[in-house]
Amino acid sequence: YEPTIQDAHRLAQCRANPNSMWVQHHNGIFSTIDHAETWRECENVKPSAFGFAVVAHPTDAKTAWFVPGIKDEKRIPVDGKLVVTRTRDGGQTFEVLSEGLPQTHAYDLVYRHAMDIDDAGTTLAFGSTTGNVWVSENSGDSWMQVASNLPPIYCVRFGP
Repeated sequence: YEPTIQDAHRLAQCRANPNSMWVQHHNGIFSTIDHAETWRECENVKPSAFGFAVVAHPTDAKTAWFVPGIKDEKRIPVDGKLVVTRTRDGGQTFEVLSEGLPQTHAYDLVYRHAMDIDDAGTTLAFGSTTGNVWVSENSGDSWMQVASNLPPIYCVRFGP
């Protein structure tokens, strides 16, 4: 077990504090506050620490969002419920955010680059492999579906 040799799914850096980064590996979520010199594993992440998408708050180095899934064997949401997890305390605890997201029969996987956050750190958007797009204008507390039946979404970005 060595977190620095795993396949990093996505690395997200806090723009205001470039020493702070978040990453998801096949074996969990990790954070660093010393520009990747050392990494700390975030433990007890529910419903899962596996996933691909991660975004870091642009000014608050302790805040990040993730879209979890079942491990490699089943790349779909845990228990068929699409959720976003958020930490606001540097990975000590995680909130499960589900308001406005499908909570039954969800098969949406969110790829590495298919989630983004605006410069203010309040509006998030993500798209899924099933062609759905959701937006939150309140830091992930609630979500609104803004598109469906699109081709698989590989990348979501705000502005230039």
